[in-house]
Amino acid sequence: MWLFLIISTLAWGIAEIFYKKGCAQNEKYSHLKVTIFVGFFMGIYALVELFAGGVDLKSFPLNFIYYSPVAACYIVSMICSYFGVRFIEESIADPIENSGSAIVPILCAVFLHEKFGYLSIIAISIIFIGLIGISVFDKKGKENREKRLGKRIAIWAIAMPFCYMLLDATGTFLDIFYTEDVTRTLLINVSEANIEHTANCAYEFTFFIVAIILYIFIRAKGERLFIKSENDGVFAIISTQKWKILAGIFETIGQATYLFALSSGSGIAAVILGAGTVIVSLLLSRFFLKEKISVFQLIFVLIILSGIIMLSLL
Repeated sequence: MWLFLIISTLAWGIAEIFYKKGCAQNEKYSHLKVTIFVGFFMGIYALVELFAGGVDLKSFPLNFIYYSPVAACYIVSMICSYFGVRFIEESIADPIENSGSAIVPILCAVFLHEKFGYLSIIAISIIFIGLIGISVFDKKGKENREKRLGKRIAIWAIAMPFCYMLLDATGTFLDIFYTEDVTRTLLINVSEANIEHTANCAYEFTFFIVAIILYIFIRAKGERLFIKSENDGVFAIISTQKWKILAGIFETIGQATYLFALSSGSGIAAVILGAGTVIVSLLLSRFFLKEKISVFQLIFVLIILSGIIMLSLL
């Protein structure tokens, strides 16, 4: 379990850096191209999981359809994230995005009438305090973005991590109906042994189909996935999109290992996956992307992390 946990945490943390490098601000459809590469590699792994994960092949087409609302929440949230990091710092975006862990228990309380204790309320409050603090002390960043991008794009850019947070939390909440209890799941012909793999496989195939649709879209807009030149060889052409390709590879590695990482169901696994990827992303952003955030922003990022860790343990 620990090996998969470490691999998944590192892979997702590294993927965040490649997203930032691959989603070039001056490349109009860079966020869609990243989505295409992620979907391509997800599709490859989905084929492996379909036959090696004990998924019921006869029932899978229907389960693919039934799971599509959950998959849509996850995929659209990721596209929002890719668009956002074209314009804002990864070290600001990632903690906001991973604060969705505070939204899920609220949705469970409202729609499932579940109750959580005072410590959970405190943890959720800590996360929201951190989110408000980051927003308040991002004044200089907002001014720079408005000057550089224009007010409309600047607003959209900072809104994207929050859109990711809400959509990802909604997807996680909907996942409860599909994977938590075999006796009341909306999926058919599944067991405790294969329900997670069935849902995961449906998500990955949906991502692959979205990638195909987006590829058709960018081609219709006159855009190429790779930058071609008559004198360039195959490897030179592929290297023009190396950051996007690496983002897709590392995202898929994280996706492929996270089910095994959570197999023990232990609190420490949730903590490491929830907060560990943010920490890895923050460290890599500082050293490889040379991102700098203010002392006050760093304080509120740490506040968010403490809330995520506390909520994961609870």
